[in-house]
Amino acid sequence: MNRIGAMASKLRVPALSIFVALFIGALFIIFTDVEVLGRLLSDPIGALGLGVGRAATAYSALLRGAFGDPETIGKALASGGDVQLWARALRPIVESVVASVPLIFVGLGVSVAFRTGIFNIGGAGQYTMGAVGGTLAALIFGGGVTPAPIAIILVMIFGLIGGALWAFIPGFLKARVGASEVITTIMLNFIAAQFVFFLVSNVEFIQKPPRIQPVSKELSQFVDLPGILPIESLRLDIGIIVALLTAVAVSWFLFRSTRGFELRTAGLNIAAAKYAGMGAASSIITAMLISGAISGLGGALVAVGTVKQLSPGIAGSVGFTAIAIALVGGTRPSGVVATALVFGLLQHGGSLMQVTTSIPIEMLLFIQALVIAFIAAPELTLGIVKNPFVRRSKSVTK
Repeated sequence: MNRIGAMASKLRVPALSIFVALFIGALFIIFTDVEVLGRLLSDPIGALGLGVGRAATAYSALLRGAFGDPETIGKALASGGDVQLWARALRPIVESVVASVPLIFVGLGVSVAFRTGIFNIGGAGQYTMGAVGGTLAALIFGGGVTPAPIAIILVMIFGLIGGALWAFIPGFLKARVGASEVITTIMLNFIAAQFVFFLVSNVEFIQKPPRIQPVSKELSQFVDLPGILPIESLRLDIGIIVALLTAVAVSWFLFRSTRGFELRTAGLNIAAAKYAGMGAASSIITAMLISGAISGLGGALVAVGTVKQLSPGIAGSVGFTAIAIALVGGTRPSGVVATALVFGLLQHGGSLMQVTTSIPIEMLLFIQALVIAFIAAPELTLGIVKNPFVRRSKSVTK
């Protein structure tokens, strides 16, 4: 019971932050609606009712897109074993989890660097190069050349290597010549994207015939990652399991191992770490290698398992979103996983909100930014809702 209470206490403020962010987002939805503003002076009650109704419709679509339609879920339950109905009912929540997988990997990767005092902005590039490594492994060792389990393992290994090598460059430059990792990692993000464009546009071994679009061959023909759900049309594969196991491994490494303690010490005080005999240069390079390897592993699994193709824009906005996730999650693996899942729900739910309402996608991005801001600033949330527990504890201490 004490453990449950402690967990509930930890979740109270993030839950309040999400609620406050959604409430303020609803106010913006209402008061940025042209029709509502046009009727506000002549019929304020009717205008507010219209605005509230549209905000409610938008959030209803957001929730249905993230978790599923209750009516469809009810039909699936009533049908018993109708596979098609169950696929329709579960697809929204499954796709939300799928959207969170790359965020978990890159969020974990940059968290390791942040813990060492390295501001790694290159998650997108490392993720992209991991996708390149996974693609090459699938094309070389897949398609029956090696047994499927070995091919999958090689895909992950090549992804780890691709991301680690790409992260080694800024880590080495930082450790040896003091080059800013912020600048070098940002530049390497662009180089990685252009490198992929070159590969899928010019290398026949990788290109998809008839070479009309700059994408790779269909990777599922070479390596097909096994799904973890009994319904084949739901595309949740072992990537989510690997992501969660990676989070456990990162948590153990950072908070249970000697090397992890050294990296965290270097991040807190590099001078003290040097005085204690810990190599600053080796800490920087090690942290970047681990950070890049984790991001690269995610890129390989997503390229081969989820997207099933390599393309120049495969990273999308994962890199910068993962930075926000790492910071909001307190650079702790459990926080990163939880925050990534929330963002996965918002991203996939927002697609239905955009389709079923006239609200632009920019409003969803604004709501996501509000969620980040309020979770990252718990005192602001508590100040708005005036948490009675906090006020009572302060009065007792006085």
